[in-house]
Amino acid sequence: MVDVQDAASGGDPALPALEEVLAGAVVVALPLRVRFRGIEVREALLLRGPAGWGEFAPFLEYDDATAAAWLAAGLEAAWTGWPAPLRPRVTVNATVPAVPAARVPEVLARFPGCTTAKVKVAERGQSLDDDVARVAAVRREVARSEVARSEVARSEVARGVPDPGAARVRVDANGGWSVEEAAAALAALTAGPGQGPLEYAEQPCATVPELVALRELLARGGVDVRIAADESIRRASDPLAVVRAGAADVAVLKVPPMGGVRAVLALAEQLRAEGQRRGGAAVPVVLSSALDTAVGLSAGLAAAAALPLADGEEQLASGLGTGSLLAADIVLGGVTGGVREINHGSLPVGAVEPDPDLLERHAAAPERRAWWLERLRRCYALL
Repeated sequence: MVDVQDAASGGDPALPALEEVLAGAVVVALPLRVRFRGIEVREALLLRGPAGWGEFAPFLEYDDATAAAWLAAGLEAAWTGWPAPLRPRVTVNATVPAVPAARVPEVLARFPGCTTAKVKVAERGQSLDDDVARVAAVRREVARSEVARSEVARSEVARGVPDPGAARVRVDANGGWSVEEAAAALAALTAGPGQGPLEYAEQPCATVPELVALRELLARGGVDVRIAADESIRRASDPLAVVRAGAADVAVLKVPPMGGVRAVLALAEQLRAEGQRRGGAAVPVVLSSALDTAVGLSAGLAAAAALPLADGEEQLASGLGTGSLLAADIVLGGVTGGVREINHGSLPVGAVEPDPDLLERHAAAPERRAWWLERLRRCYALL
């Protein structure tokens, strides 16, 4: 598990005083465009410190021990800052919630220039047919986007905006399938009518042994899909175990649950090295978000921009464009409705400054502010 004490301080055991942390705390409630992760409003506690703004927004169901790492990440951002970036912009994927296929064009329209799309599947209460229809709709729209951007791409790349690359589709099941369900679903999503290759399947099953069994079953069936691990890394007592077991081809990392940008970069290096020790290639790392506000997304972008790449290595699109799922956010400048604008499938790297008027407009109700401040106090005591 992440050492939240070390992660919160960047190696310095001194934490800012609790009173100082509370003095700069602001709680907001932001509406979503579509229901995501079972919620329609995203609450977050923002922290203002000497290095800028940080975010503390663990989901409501997380216990304090889990949420403390999120506080460590917020304190790092606000009191320490981040490592220098290696690139000025980060290519991002579109994120498609478990919406009906008919709504896919509407969702993807909010991700201009993105040629990689991550599609949520295995939603409770839905069927494989729903997933198949949604992914097929995404494939059609992403292919159209790839064609439409061809002329724009040349001029944008000339201005230093990274080329988002060829059209790709990845799926994310959040551990919602059994081994047999996952094998059947991935076969349908790659070989069925209107389907094609998947860049990877993220956390198709919940446990490492299940992922190992799935890889064996896919190989026997001739289904060529890479497996990406998310929950098997961030919720594990040993985040390297999934790679050590040969159960993951790609590692998906999020800054808040790992305790900060520096903690994520250190873990990324360990995961890549573990893959090489097993005699294979370094495990590629994809930075992703946890439905963060613009402040939280800045931390993810900082990590993606500081992630070292081997010579000739392509950086896979990061899952950091989720601000487009918010109907409103708390920053101005290059934004639509307070949400950072995606340009040619990428986002700029750098800290953001929340707008005071937007902070006031989207302030959480007094009882919700009190709930978050008390949660902060409990988690602070664990650092």
